[in-house]
Amino acid sequence: MTWKRVLTALVLIPVVVAIVLFTSTAVVAIATAIITVLALWEYFALGDAIGHRAYRLWTTFCALLIIYVQWMGVPFKTANQMVNVVLFGGDHFPRHEAPRSFLVLFVFVLGLTALTLWTKRPLVEALPSAGISSSALLLVALPLSFAVRLHGLGVGPNGARLLLFALVITWTADTIAYFVGRAIGKHPLAPHISPKKTWEGSIGSMIGSLLVAYAFSFWITILLPHLLIMAAIGNIAGQMGDLLESAYKRSAGVKDSGGLLPGHGGILDRIDALILCIPVIWYYLVLVNPSTF
Repeated sequence: MTWKRVLTALVLIPVVVAIVLFTSTAVVAIATAIITVLALWEYFALGDAIGHRAYRLWTTFCALLIIYVQWMGVPFKTANQMVNVVLFGGDHFPRHEAPRSFLVLFVFVLGLTALTLWTKRPLVEALPSAGISSSALLLVALPLSFAVRLHGLGVGPNGARLLLFALVITWTADTIAYFVGRAIGKHPLAPHISPKKTWEGSIGSMIGSLLVAYAFSFWITILLPHLLIMAAIGNIAGQMGDLLESAYKRSAGVKDSGGLLPGHGGILDRIDALILCIPVIWYYLVLVNPSTF
């Protein structure tokens, strides 16, 4: 299993790095859209396992719409600008106009309403279908779409490097946690959710993320203290995302969300930490504004 995990990583990581560093935000948006759709369908399968059938096509359409709105957005330079701009995409709007982010969510709700009232699904499925569809959009598609926003942030290569920063601290944390946990892990981190995760692996992952922040301080024009903070909160968010996805799988009674990636499971298994790590770093950059742009 370990050699499959390493081989898969050796194949995928150079591809992802090339897309992030050497392509436009539009290409990153397309890649994010593909990954999001694959992750959503694995999430829908988890719902099916407990009898909660999602409105798959409608939820997927709205997820793609969110990514499009992210791509259409403009970079934020200060927290004050964010007050007058949409939460995740769009241009500068007068205060009386509804943000596009809220519009997308409202369109999603309208669609759920129509599907609930006018499809032939049994009424007993109305609440579970709405629940799994809504949670898929809010817990997977929405936070993951911030990869597009982060890549397009600032000027020059800053956005691409910041997105790569989020990816690398997550990859490093995951790898170190895996091997440290296997080697010396004795104290379970969350035994009721993921018995194999340990405090030793968790601490090792944090140290790895902080070392990545130090290395990136020579490449990104952000002061080291800010990078260390971003690495720390990104690591914590990533570990929470990992545990959250483990809770989903335990609820559904499955070991992996899918089998697309040998040694890793499914797409959702691979990106679970990034789902929370990326938006946390983006919001830190926007709200704290560490003289990046």
